[in-house]
Amino acid sequence: MALGEFDLIARYFQRPGGQAVLGIGDDCALVAPTPGMQLAISTDMLVEGRHFLSTVAPQWLGHKALAVNLSDLAACGARPLAFTLSLALPRVDEAFLEGFSRGLFALADAHAIELVGGDTTAGPLNISITVLGEVPPGRALLRSGARPGDALWVSGTLGDARLALECFRGSVALPGEQFQQVRRAMEQPQPRVALGQALQGVATAAADVSDGLLGDLGHILARSRVGAVLHADALPRSAVLAQQPVAVQQQCTLAGGDDYELVFIAPADQAAAVQAAGRAAGVAVTCVGRIQAEPGLRVVDAQGAPVAHGLASFDHFKT
Repeated sequence: MALGEFDLIARYFQRPGGQAVLGIGDDCALVAPTPGMQLAISTDMLVEGRHFLSTVAPQWLGHKALAVNLSDLAACGARPLAFTLSLALPRVDEAFLEGFSRGLFALADAHAIELVGGDTTAGPLNISITVLGEVPPGRALLRSGARPGDALWVSGTLGDARLALECFRGSVALPGEQFQQVRRAMEQPQPRVALGQALQGVATAAADVSDGLLGDLGHILARSRVGAVLHADALPRSAVLAQQPVAVQQQCTLAGGDDYELVFIAPADQAAAVQAAGRAAGVAVTCVGRIQAEPGLRVVDAQGAPVAHGLASFDHFKT
């Protein structure tokens, strides 16, 4: 007998209550943040063929659907509390639902975050998650705090997810283990939640690298009304990406997207504190530039010469 909507929810998404005052089962969930804290809320949607390939394993799709939302909380420096899930399915596929829910809840459990509600419907495969987190008043990392003289940092490495996409497109060929490495970066991103919280009181501005470093850094510069110089050769990249031609490396690190690392700004005299935050979170952090008063983003090489790249970050309505 085919599963109905509420049977589907009960079998794959209903779990015992946790932190929420009231979770799945009523018209609304009730979530009580810690007294004195502010709520941080973000929503992301993933559409098949636009945000993920049909070949992705359901388990990793469940992981990524939540990871990209947790990455937004990380960029704000917030601690995750709960999330909702809205899921459109072309049909009830129990094998897909089992894998998807397993990957979803594995990451949820790793971050102690609880599914408290949502919606299901029939339609083209579409996943929308809203996350709720909390952050002390005045401690949230915003995009508007960068100041001239501040240092520009990124976490982890950039570009592997885009390199994997180019492999799927057939423009790059990699041997088996190297392909699997970059594919993991694309399909199993690790949100930098611990780093975001460790940067409270240290970083002055932050964003997550979802659409490409050029664009996501550009949002910080626009909101902060400043410019920056970015050292392209200093951008951290994996050994796999470092073997590619320079043009491919630049495309992947500057405009690749889907990295879900943090780009953040901190006062120049806070380098030791930034490094300590990275060690506490178990994430490498690299200084890659400097904030300047003059508007605009200037990309330079190791000798300080301008890099003519002609690249732009992902835009859903221009790409």
